[in-house]
Amino acid sequence: MAITYRCLIIDDESPAHKALASHISKFDDLEHSGSAFSGMEAVKMLNENTYDIIFLDINMPVISGVELMELQPKRPLTIVTTAYSDFALSAYQNDAIDYLLKPISFEKFSKAIEKAKIYFSGNSVKKESSTTEKTFSYRANGQVFDTLLSDILYIESLGNYMKLYSKKLKSPIIIYGSLSSIATEIDNTNFIQIHRSYIVNIREITAVTFKSLTMSNTAIIPVGRKYQILLDNLIIR
Repeated sequence: MAITYRCLIIDDESPAHKALASHISKFDDLEHSGSAFSGMEAVKMLNENTYDIIFLDINMPVISGVELMELQPKRPLTIVTTAYSDFALSAYQNDAIDYLLKPISFEKFSKAIEKAKIYFSGNSVKKESSTTEKTFSYRANGQVFDTLLSDILYIESLGNYMKLYSKKLKSPIIIYGSLSSIATEIDNTNFIQIHRSYIVNIREITAVTFKSLTMSNTAIIPVGRKYQILLDNLIIR
């Protein structure tokens, strides 16, 4: 069965959408699956849908492309599309696979898509559906343990260590690592970073305010200022 990569275009200018959509249409294995005209709209769409590749503009109002990447560290493969060369370092530091300057020729677009396909092939990012529930592996007391992602309530950063709070355990687990490293291992569909020190399980949130949220274990978690915009589009299931 042929693989089709779902693409989301994020740009505040209509001409950019038309140009990228035209390039996408020339590939049999690319599908134009969504268009967002602001960072806020993009965050909502990324939280509600699944995409394989996003084409991300940098200079957008309210939430810039760089800010969106920082807010969504675990996101679809990102190709930055912009008229500005100044943000290339920030883009690559946030794991963008390519940085295309407008106007984007079909040749440059094609090379970026080739990079994306090589990445997918080598890292098995394009995965088949599975009924196996996802787990998170961690090391504690010299041993490696697995816990179901659905059992995790939230994770708190403690410098070089983290506290993992689980529905199945009375006390948190202390593990070595950082939130930035763990963000690449958990499912961004159900987990969201809402503070520089906290990642939470969306399904375990029971109440949301402008500055904090309450978890199912009654813990109250602060919401960082730059993450507050995410709560505007947060859907509690």
